[in-house]
Amino acid sequence: MLKSDADHPFFRPLWRRIAIFVVCVAWAGLEFYGGSRDWGVIALAFAGYAAYVYLFRYNPPDENKDPSIGKE
Repeated sequence: MLKSDADHPFFRPLWRRIAIFVVCVAWAGLEFYGGSRDWGVIALAFAGYAAYVYLFRYNPPDENKDPSIGKE
Protein backbone atom coordinates (compact mmCIF):
# COMPACT_ATOMS: atom_id res chain seq x y z
CA MET A 1 0.00 0.00 0.00
CA LEU A 2 1.29 3.44 -0.86
CA LYS A 3 1.94 5.86 1.95
CA SER A 4 0.38 9.27 1.60
CA ASP A 5 1.77 12.56 2.82
CA ALA A 6 -0.71 12.40 5.70
CA ASP A 7 1.21 9.41 7.05
CA HIS A 8 4.35 11.49 7.55
CA PRO A 9 5.58 11.49 11.19
CA PHE A 10 5.08 15.27 11.33
CA PHE A 11 1.31 14.73 11.38
CA ARG A 12 1.23 12.24 14.28
CA PRO A 13 0.33 14.78 17.02
CA LEU A 14 -3.35 15.67 16.96
CA TRP A 15 -2.67 19.33 17.74
CA ARG A 16 -0.73 19.76 14.47
CA ARG A 17 -3.54 18.32 12.39
CA ILE A 18 -6.06 20.55 14.13
CA ALA A 19 -3.78 23.58 13.71
CA ILE A 20 -3.60 23.06 9.94
CA PHE A 21 -7.39 22.98 9.77
CA VAL A 22 -7.76 26.08 11.97
CA VAL A 23 -5.22 28.05 9.92
CA CYS A 24 -7.14 27.26 6.72
CA VAL A 25 -10.44 28.35 8.26
CA ALA A 26 -8.84 31.54 9.63
CA TRP A 27 -7.37 32.26 6.21
CA ALA A 28 -10.82 31.86 4.67
CA GLY A 29 -12.27 34.21 7.27
CA LEU A 30 -9.68 36.86 6.52
CA GLU A 31 -10.33 36.56 2.80
CA PHE A 32 -14.08 36.92 3.27
CA TYR A 33 -13.54 39.85 5.65
CA GLY A 34 -11.31 41.53 3.07
CA GLY A 35 -13.97 41.14 0.40
CA SER A 36 -12.27 38.45 -1.66
CA ARG A 37 -15.01 35.87 -1.96
CA ASP A 38 -13.22 33.68 -4.51
CA TRP A 39 -10.07 33.26 -2.41
CA GLY A 40 -12.26 32.65 0.64
CA VAL A 41 -13.97 29.77 -1.11
CA ILE A 42 -10.59 28.35 -2.15
CA ALA A 43 -9.35 28.57 1.45
CA LEU A 44 -12.53 26.84 2.64
CA ALA A 45 -11.86 24.08 0.12
CA PHE A 46 -8.38 23.68 1.64
CA ALA A 47 -9.97 23.52 5.09
CA GLY A 48 -12.43 20.87 3.93
CA TYR A 49 -9.62 18.81 2.43
CA ALA A 50 -7.55 19.17 5.61
CA ALA A 51 -10.50 18.14 7.77
CA TYR A 52 -11.12 15.06 5.65
CA VAL A 53 -7.50 13.91 5.28
CA TYR A 54 -5.99 14.93 8.62
CA LEU A 55 -8.95 14.54 10.98
CA PHE A 56 -11.62 12.25 9.53
CA ARG A 57 -9.57 9.76 7.51
CA TYR A 58 -6.35 9.85 9.57
CA ASN A 59 -5.21 6.38 10.63
CA PRO A 60 -2.77 6.59 13.57
CA PRO A 61 0.24 4.29 13.40
CA ASP A 62 0.09 1.07 15.37
CA GLU A 63 2.16 1.64 18.52
CA ASN A 64 2.70 -2.10 19.04
CA LYS A 65 4.19 -2.66 15.60
CA ASP A 66 7.96 -3.01 15.30
CA PRO A 67 9.15 -0.05 13.15
CA SER A 68 12.03 -2.10 11.70
CA ILE A 69 9.64 -4.55 10.02
CA GLY A 70 8.99 -3.77 6.40
CA LYS A 71 11.95 -1.43 5.92
CA GLU A 72 14.29 -2.20 3.09
